[in-house]
Amino acid sequence: MTFANLIAFLLLIPLVPYIVWYILAHKKSQPSLRVPDTHAYIRAPQSWKIYTIHAPFVLRIIAWTLLVFALARPQSSNDWSNREIEGIDIMLAMDISTSMLAQDLKPNRVEAAKTVASSFVADRPTDNIGLTFFAGDAFTQCPMTTDHAVVLQLLQNMGCDQVQQGLIHDGTALGMGIANALTRLENSKAKSKVIILLTDGVNNMGDISPLTAADMAKSLGIRVYTIGVGKNGLAPYPYPVGNTYQIVNLPVEIDEQVLTQIAQTTDGQYYRATNNDELKRVYSDIDKLEKSKLKVKEYSKKFEMFQIFGIGALICLLLELLLRILLLRRIP
Repeated sequence: MTFANLIAFLLLIPLVPYIVWYILAHKKSQPSLRVPDTHAYIRAPQSWKIYTIHAPFVLRIIAWTLLVFALARPQSSNDWSNREIEGIDIMLAMDISTSMLAQDLKPNRVEAAKTVASSFVADRPTDNIGLTFFAGDAFTQCPMTTDHAVVLQLLQNMGCDQVQQGLIHDGTALGMGIANALTRLENSKAKSKVIILLTDGVNNMGDISPLTAADMAKSLGIRVYTIGVGKNGLAPYPYPVGNTYQIVNLPVEIDEQVLTQIAQTTDGQYYRATNNDELKRVYSDIDKLEKSKLKVKEYSKKFEMFQIFGIGALICLLLELLLRILLLRRIP
């Protein structure tokens, strides 16, 4: 707990002379009765009021102290702090071309990919993770961050809508996807930097070839893990017909040779996932990557806590008033 107005504690100083005055005044105001012998009063029971006679004074002191604490504006912790955590820098490069709507993975490739990727992100709370989406073009959906709530939210919104609406070109630009992710990792200070590239197609778009992008990654010390999704042979695909869709079987085309070369060039590994379980196992294998230390800047928000002290002071004043009126009334 911190206090925003420390000067308010100066108001506690008047309590010292007030306490001294009360003690001296109390001694002078004690009633007395002169009797020839006090022996008869030795065993006389004392009223319970004798033990509570100073209660109003104590309550008044406590109320004043609590009011001073309230004026000092107590607050919960709120500051930037640096701490070291174990983690790596990871960019997830996800294919969002329309072929990812194929239904050989359930319910389809894009939904299966984002579900498994979300679990992967949730299981690595200390990593810096970012998102790159690509089809015929590539763009950064989320820069690297340890705020995984943001990453998970953006993953949940992942789909092929942008391609279907014509916001980006359809197709598969593997080189552009890798290059976009590299721009987020090139200045990273982490010991281990990784790109996890997931696609279901063959490179057919973009100004940068996949192998050129792989060489760039190697020069920056960035490993690329490639994942090809889709079963062998034919895959059911919802082909648009008028205002509806018709399921047709389309051939699965994954350039495994290029994906393998990308992984080998960067000391990564190529995986093939033909169903949901295999895709989960792929991310589980990648989850065993080495970790390195990262410095993270954290922010904690302050909350005002004067209400507790103010309510406490009010309760003390009410108790004092009730004691004086009901129990400790004095006859003039």
